[in-house]
Amino acid sequence: MKANTLNLITPEARAEIDSWIARYPAEQRQSATMPALRIVQDMNGGYLTQELMDAVAEYLHIPAIAAYEVATFYSMYEHNPVGRHKISVCTNVSCMLCGSEDIVEFLEKRLGVSLGETTADGRFTLKSVECLGACGGAPMFQIGRQYFENLTPEKVETILAEFR
Repeated sequence: MKANTLNLITPEARAEIDSWIARYPAEQRQSATMPALRIVQDMNGGYLTQELMDAVAEYLHIPAIAAYEVATFYSMYEHNPVGRHKISVCTNVSCMLCGSEDIVEFLEKRLGVSLGETTADGRFTLKSVECLGACGGAPMFQIGRQYFENLTPEKVETILAEFR
């Protein structure tokens, strides 16, 4: 790894990435791409830059395009700064049929932002995602790594109060 890109990934992040690399056969380092991108994204305040994706690719010994493909395909990766709390609302079929549109409308009014935007105070970013795999608890959203299911506007209000 080049010295200038090595400095982009903290020693703590490199150690965590190494723990993921160790889970796979030596010739399959690329299998750690998804966790490596998440680790670096978390290290950078919640979003990836091209330089960070390049650093991950170099660290894993994969072509940069391989890191870009993963980072642009999955909705968990951000490419612009986000609020302290990212609210990912599932708007796929099951959630839509159970009222996710009402939850999105409530959140947009309550937070004063549209999907894809961050509140002026930097507290929340509101995002629509395709599926979070919790269809039985629809409508639902995710804040950080925590799932919230069977949402109603009242329940959403209570949840938002927990996130400062």
